[in-house]
Amino acid sequence: MEFEAFYLPLGENRFAPTRATESPWDHGAQHGGPPSALLAHLAADAARTTGAGSRPARISVDFFGAIPRRELAVEVSPVRPGRRIDLTEAVMTADGRTVAVARVWSLAVGPKPPVVTELSPPPAVPDSSPQELFGLPDWGFGQAIDWRYTAGSPQEPGPADVWTRVRVPLVAGLPLTGLDRALIAADAANGISVELPIDSWWSIPPGMTTHLTREPDGEWVHLACRTQIAADGIGLCHGELSDVHGSIGEVAQPLLVQAR
Repeated sequence: MEFEAFYLPLGENRFAPTRATESPWDHGAQHGGPPSALLAHLAADAARTTGAGSRPARISVDFFGAIPRRELAVEVSPVRPGRRIDLTEAVMTADGRTVAVARVWSLAVGPKPPVVTELSPPPAVPDSSPQELFGLPDWGFGQAIDWRYTAGSPQEPGPADVWTRVRVPLVAGLPLTGLDRALIAADAANGISVELPIDSWWSIPPGMTTHLTREPDGEWVHLACRTQIAADGIGLCHGELSDVHGSIGEVAQPLLVQAR
């Protein structure tokens, strides 16, 4: 596995996606994790210029269809600028059409409050060889992440818990941030906890919403993922995000569940 990064910068907020963004469902499309992380990264950068000491607390991403693995551009604009509470939007376009939109609420950090939630760490990172997500050996995004299961199995449908470690930068030449690591991994929650065989059933998330109380400390992000499906084929995936100390937030994805 030789990837320089998920994206190569082309200047003026234009990027070339590498094979590290490759989706398992369509080799010409991107997995939702890298585009979500790129939009959040750029929106958070813009928010920090207007509110020093702010941090992303909620990131909502809408996918307008499959995101092609071709040159893309991102336009960032303020929606509700503020010193303590800021809402910033990032719009991704490819081939002249909008393919994804993210909105990021950033909140100002401040002094330690008198009550802070006590954290319970998840199981330790297994001292084992990396595993193949979905049992698929050769797809870019799967190879760009180190997957270590603590519950469930990559070969069997159902709830699962897994440690993830991003192996390459989000953008070539830039160090990975904690936000990058969390968002790259978060969109995989649906695939990790898929309830039906992926070769005969669609489980399509049109978007995702991630809430973060803090950014992960260290390289590893843990996802504890569960999917529920209603009788009419509408589903919901929920994943708790943690680092080695404990919870850092959660991700939720609505799902279209239908036979292929």
